[in-house]
Amino acid sequence: MSQRSINRLIDIMARLRDPVRGCPWDVEQNFDTIAPYTIEEAYEVADAIARRDFDGLRDELGDLLLQVVFHARMAEEAGRFDFQSVASSICDKMIRRHPHVFGEDRIADAEAQRTAWETHKANERAEKAVREGAPAESALAGVPLALPALLRAMKLQRRAANVGFDWDAVAPILEKIEEEIRELKDEITKGAPRHRLEDELGDLLFAAVNLARRLSIDPESAMRAANAKFERRFRRVEALLAERGRTPRQSTLAEMDALWDAAKSAESDRVGAVPVGKRQKAKLGNRTKDKR
Repeated sequence: MSQRSINRLIDIMARLRDPVRGCPWDVEQNFDTIAPYTIEEAYEVADAIARRDFDGLRDELGDLLLQVVFHARMAEEAGRFDFQSVASSICDKMIRRHPHVFGEDRIADAEAQRTAWETHKANERAEKAVREGAPAESALAGVPLALPALLRAMKLQRRAANVGFDWDAVAPILEKIEEEIRELKDEITKGAPRHRLEDELGDLLFAAVNLARRLSIDPESAMRAANAKFERRFRRVEALLAERGRTPRQSTLAEMDALWDAAKSAESDRVGAVPVGKRQKAKLGNRTKDKR
């Protein structure tokens, strides 16, 4: 997007917010009412990426950019900051947190950069606390409560790991997951109240996120993929039942389980049907990308 297009978007938002000539809906909005739309647009960007819908991604990124301009316009009206200061702030931050690109520092790989990024953030928080005369913050300070729970768990665990509170291998995390499963089973067997089951299930999910982090897997992405897989297979079950003139409500669980297994098997067969040469090329392609 050219500077001209950005300025045009800023001007459009200013007109929409004009108390006299603007849009009544846009004029009456505030930070609190717009925040849910901002979150929704971010999810729609992620959805377009997951579907590899790049025309849709272009549009969704535009919608997300509009949210930034909207918030910046409201802040400008309140005399706090404007879009240019938002852009300037992120430029300064990116340069400050990438001294290996814009300075003389050196890093070994992407994981080292992630660690360095977190270190820079922690140092910035500590410096801010000193400037403001506030007590030193917790290593977990600043992780937004509004984040999706799986993502927030990942960030909390990373913060703790940065100060040494972490397992150094996968095995103990797997043991922890097994422990949490046993504890959940015990509570279920005892007929424990709902709050106890929720507590134990939460511990199990938290441990699963810890495993994802150790394996360098984004738990949100993994969950989205699992959701998509379930939806794809269940729709296949519905289609197979429809061929028999039936619906899920008219079928037994055993019948649906058998069709589920068939749908799962069909997916495995399609994956296995890829010619060996193509699989080898794909692997070589991945290795080539990793070296870039």
